[in-house]
Amino acid sequence: MQAGPLPQLTALAAALLAGAAAALVARAALGAAAALLTGARRVAPEPVGTAPAAVRAFRRAVLAPAAAASGRVLPARWRTAAAAALRRAGHPGELSSEEAVALVLLSAAAFLAVGAFAWSCLRVEPVAIPGSALAGAAVPLLWLRDRTRARGAAIARALPYDLDLLTLSVEAGLDFAAALAKVVDKGRKGPLSDELSITLKELRLGRTREEALRDLAARVELPALTSFAHALAQADRMGTPLAKVLRVLSTQMRAERTQRAEKLAGEAPVKLLLPLIGCIFPTIFLMLFGPIAYQVFLGGDF
Repeated sequence: MQAGPLPQLTALAAALLAGAAAALVARAALGAAAALLTGARRVAPEPVGTAPAAVRAFRRAVLAPAAAASGRVLPARWRTAAAAALRRAGHPGELSSEEAVALVLLSAAAFLAVGAFAWSCLRVEPVAIPGSALAGAAVPLLWLRDRTRARGAAIARALPYDLDLLTLSVEAGLDFAAALAKVVDKGRKGPLSDELSITLKELRLGRTREEALRDLAARVELPALTSFAHALAQADRMGTPLAKVLRVLSTQMRAERTQRAEKLAGEAPVKLLLPLIGCIFPTIFLMLFGPIAYQVFLGGDF
């Protein structure tokens, strides 16, 4: 006798829930592994042996051979795009572009196996197999996108404070390199401080201010930092006093920070609307009208 549609729908729902849970676990594992690798490299000068054994074993036994194999066959533009994405994300876990591409391929292969298992054992539709592979390939990309967004938000939050400190240092009589060193030393530690320290090293190695600022804007690719670098480069070319330009930029950054906070505050009610309708309102309706419905339809009494 042919089975009805209910068992198939139940199996499909179970497969979808399993795939979603696997995606969440994979993203959490990627974040934890990158945090452990990055933390190990920041704490100890010798990174060998400081990462957890499981992470080092996976990277040495699985990720490194897959990266070496994929690096020989993948187009150069894919590696360039992966390197740019890793640069915007702050090189989490110090992954190379070949390792990032290999991580996408390994995640797709793992989810492909999950989809094949669901198709063979749970009798789901065959479209679940390529769909699982696509979902697996998207997991590292979504994780990398989240890291990029978090890093950009951290830089945008720290930029007004560091710009105020840079303005005060220049107005106190320091040149740009000395003022930038003061910002790196006394400013907030984070992604912006790391990028400014790289710019400071470039200035000390003999690069011009315009070249160092252009490299800073190209590395971060954040609109606020790009406008800051372009304004200082334009001030150099036009001969405008640096303290005056920095004071104008500082005022503009504080105004943009206030506008950004007002925008986020305005978006909060809209973002709360979906959980309010989907989670809170049904509970309230159940508490208010549940006893009435029980009494009317089931003849219950209280």
